[in-house]
Amino acid sequence: MSDFLGIHGTALALREQRLQLLSANIANADTPGYKAVDLDFNSALSAALHPASAAAGDAITGAAEGARYARVSTQPSLDGNTVDGDRENAVYAQATLEYRASMSFVESKVRGMLTAITGQ
Repeated sequence: MSDFLGIHGTALALREQRLQLLSANIANADTPGYKAVDLDFNSALSAALHPASAAAGDAITGAAEGARYARVSTQPSLDGNTVDGDRENAVYAQATLEYRASMSFVESKVRGMLTAITGQ
């Protein structure tokens, strides 16, 4: 199945993990000492496509963990929290659009395969 979807199945899984990190940032915007994190998508995708181990699920998780980084604060905070709400919302919105684009591509590939199988 991964050959059928090519890079897009892996990209979709990584985009989902990035959305989880970004939503955690938004949820912890008022948590003292919380450090905003993000995922370097390109690095994660490269690592997931060229894993050191053979297991695909582990490759995606390992790639996502390896590509995580603490985002530098753009606004000083007395409580040590590095989440900038406006920035997080904008980044989350863009990441959502990227996720939807990947999902649409995967859906079209599956729909095309179903059409080829059923002939309809």
